[in-house]
Amino acid sequence: MSTDLRHSHLPVDGRTLHVVESGDPAGRPYLFLHGWPESWRTWLGVMAAAPDGVRTIAVDLPGIGGSVGAVDGGSKRALAAAVHALVRELGLADAALIGHDAGGMAAYAYLRRYREAGDRERVGRVVIMNTVIPGVPPWEDVLRNPYIWHFGLHAVPDLPETLVQGRQAVYFDYFYDVLSADPRRITAESRAAHAAAYGSPAALTAGFDLYRAFAQDARDNAASAEAGPVETPLLYVRGDREGGDLRAYAQGFREAGVRRLTTAVVADAGHFAQEEQPAEVWRLIAEFAA
Repeated sequence: MSTDLRHSHLPVDGRTLHVVESGDPAGRPYLFLHGWPESWRTWLGVMAAAPDGVRTIAVDLPGIGGSVGAVDGGSKRALAAAVHALVRELGLADAALIGHDAGGMAAYAYLRRYREAGDRERVGRVVIMNTVIPGVPPWEDVLRNPYIWHFGLHAVPDLPETLVQGRQAVYFDYFYDVLSADPRRITAESRAAHAAAYGSPAALTAGFDLYRAFAQDARDNAASAEAGPVETPLLYVRGDREGGDLRAYAQGFREAGVRRLTTAVVADAGHFAQEEQPAEVWRLIAEFAA
């Protein structure tokens, strides 16, 4: 079990990315992307569950937390490009790329954009957790769900920043409490770290821009599907208390051209499975990557 954390701030393509590593620097790499409203710290329990012989790498998304320089408009295709540049900067090979929530959307964009043989040598497997992919079924059903009201609010220019600035902790708490199987598993330390990661106006905007980009993301994903199938293996994961029909998500991925799909459910977990059941999430990732 890895406990030592190595922090660095790497200049990558005109921005600086906050990267946190644990484990063996020469071990097989696992690169983790967080979602909203989270930071790299959402992966701390999963990193701790990994054996010392592997290399775990968590990153603050551009413009959030310790990473400086957001991608323009929150586009997941642009986020994928930033992640691709980081993969090359770190010299990764045979890596697994794991994304949760909006980070999962970015991981999907990476899967579609970087599918040539040379890129697959760097990132050989992708894990997407607890999210729906813009433009990929059941995307339209999710948009019609009245319980997903925040998609619309967060896409409004400027308004969510005005409402949430200075109230990040209480606003984020609502989502942790409603979307997790047991809110106590999202610890006070984790909640405070996530709120701090969006403490500046620029970071708050970078987070809400992830939602404002959904229409463009859907168009980008539709174009990717038209470009042909993808062979990179994909594991899609949901919590069993999250709701949604796993079969519908699997069908959507297959219709979009994902040929090598595996699905899994995390027991006794909601939307934040990596914080609610970190050991089980690591087990699923390691089993898939093996």
